[in-house]
Amino acid sequence: MQEFDKIVNRRGTNCYKYDEMPNDDTIALWVADMDFETAPCVTAALRKRMEHGCFGYTKVPESFYEATINWFANRHGWNGIKREWILYTSGVVPAVSAIIKAVTQPGDKVLVQTPAYNCFYSSIRNNNCEVAEVPLQLNASAPEYSTAISQRDYFYTIDFDMFEKTCADPSVKVFLLCNPHNPTGRVWSQYELMRMGEICKRHGVFVIADEIHCEFVNSSLTRNALLIEKTREERPHYHPFMSVSDAPCAVCLSPSKAFNIAGLQIANIVIKDDSTRRRVDRAININEVCDVNPFGVLALEAAYTPEGEEWLLQLNSYIYSNYLFAKEYIEHNIPQWHVCSLEGTYLMWVDIEASSDSHVTKNDKLHDADDLCEYLLQEANVYVNSGTMYDHSTAGRHFIRINLATQRSRLAEGMRRIAESINSTEI
Repeated sequence: MQEFDKIVNRRGTNCYKYDEMPNDDTIALWVADMDFETAPCVTAALRKRMEHGCFGYTKVPESFYEATINWFANRHGWNGIKREWILYTSGVVPAVSAIIKAVTQPGDKVLVQTPAYNCFYSSIRNNNCEVAEVPLQLNASAPEYSTAISQRDYFYTIDFDMFEKTCADPSVKVFLLCNPHNPTGRVWSQYELMRMGEICKRHGVFVIADEIHCEFVNSSLTRNALLIEKTREERPHYHPFMSVSDAPCAVCLSPSKAFNIAGLQIANIVIKDDSTRRRVDRAININEVCDVNPFGVLALEAAYTPEGEEWLLQLNSYIYSNYLFAKEYIEHNIPQWHVCSLEGTYLMWVDIEASSDSHVTKNDKLHDADDLCEYLLQEANVYVNSGTMYDHSTAGRHFIRINLATQRSRLAEGMRRIAESINSTEI
């Protein structure tokens, strides 16, 4: 675990996360990449390839597909993926955009569950489609869910009545699913995925599953506050959508988040249906995201190995301990905030308005996410994301997103600065 404590100076490397910061002392807890060096097995493979010295156009070998198929079969129990189902491209966002282009017409609607990953909105609008929003429910009680939710446990659930009503709209052609969910941290249960799939299939809605965060599941977390009654799942577990539902779909996958290799630009799309896959392949070419580089291909093959999995297990343990640390720190030092239970991803979703009625401050800006984020950048020198990036409704102004994938010492200093700057404004 010590390797994850190693401070990596990312400034001066054209790093978007850090070189966008106003000064060297800013603690960056925003963009969803990690401050850790990638797995040694990946670095070794890239170093060997770099020594060759020639980096021309890349042919994707059969070993690339075999690595993907074996990884998801062995690690996630997703058996039966066929080689011909897989299309490669440069990233999950380009993949989502290409699929939308392939399965919609201008003016169609694409359903998203809000709050939603901010690039979903642009991918939809760039294809001349409209966003159909179905808000997730915070601490909602419904027949599908247990009501044993404690006062301090924050979970998002699905309003299936609203979900079905929206899918029944003939203009809704696509459901853009995030599994696990960014930014709320939910890992959808098998029951939830099956039910969403049944509804979509019934109404002819095509499912695009963005599963880029699938490797980050906090299996140490006991799901005792949100027990899915239909399945009695006690712990979060990633279920590939295609493995639990026969709804028409495309699944987007990439090792980029898990192994911190987003800059190498590699992703896969898995589609069973031949006709749909041909249309998506055509859209990938129209969007000019059909070429990948040799480093991305090799990185995926090296990551999807037993060595890569062992490193990933240690990484997940480290991130989960960061979550427990940050959650406890907030509970003791910023008790007016509430942290959503982090079942998956390394992105902590925090309600800054949960107890605002009982916590008066001199600065009203602390109760608006946009203003708060600017305040923290200027006063605490810490950069976090405003919830308005992910939810354009009033609800988005009540949340911030904090990236936990950093060294514990950095996270601790960031939390200290945040608490100090906020508490200094109290009456």
